[in-house]
Amino acid sequence: MQFQVLTLFPDFFESPLSSSILKRAQAKDLTKVNVVDIREFATDKHQTTDDRPFGGGPGMVMKVEPIDLALQAHPPQPGAKNLTILTSAKGPLFTQETARRYATYNSLTIICGHYEGVDERVAEHLIDEEVRIGDYVLTGGEPAALVIMDAVSRLVPGVLGNEASNQGESHDQPGQLGYPQYTRPEVYRGWSVPATLLGGHHAEIEKWRQDQRQRASE
Repeated sequence: MQFQVLTLFPDFFESPLSSSILKRAQAKDLTKVNVVDIREFATDKHQTTDDRPFGGGPGMVMKVEPIDLALQAHPPQPGAKNLTILTSAKGPLFTQETARRYATYNSLTIICGHYEGVDERVAEHLIDEEVRIGDYVLTGGEPAALVIMDAVSRLVPGVLGNEASNQGESHDQPGQLGYPQYTRPEVYRGWSVPATLLGGHHAEIEKWRQDQRQRASE
């Protein structure tokens, strides 16, 4: 899986991409991440990537031209299954189902929105879809891009090591939440692990887990 991120703040990604699952996925050569600085494609000496909105209003809007030039300079893999998305507060909600769909692509390009928004011509002509990670407004699309890359990377075969790790967990099925998990010690400060989990009866354990899933999902 090839991730490509177009952003005004490439330094934002340095630490997260060097940690945990995202780092291991790249080390195993199962994913690749190319972070592109949109400012490098501004056409004036001040590297201007935003401007006042036509019609007036507060804030600034990201310009279409630097984004278009960045995409032209970093095209998706030829002959591969590619998707280009824009992080946007008005896009459809990113869900586990969305992550599974994105994981079927060979290449995913993520454009990080910022300021008061992005020139609508980006959405109209340069991308395949918009997406939001929640019903709130972020300062920029960089946190959303990290969420998307993390959720998709763990679905790439081999990234988690144990392929069963992403099965039966929260949101494995729409509306389904995971069951509670416990580990040693068996008793801590008087707080005990449920007896069912200690009996070794697999059918009873599975029934307990299904009941807990149902309760959590109600």
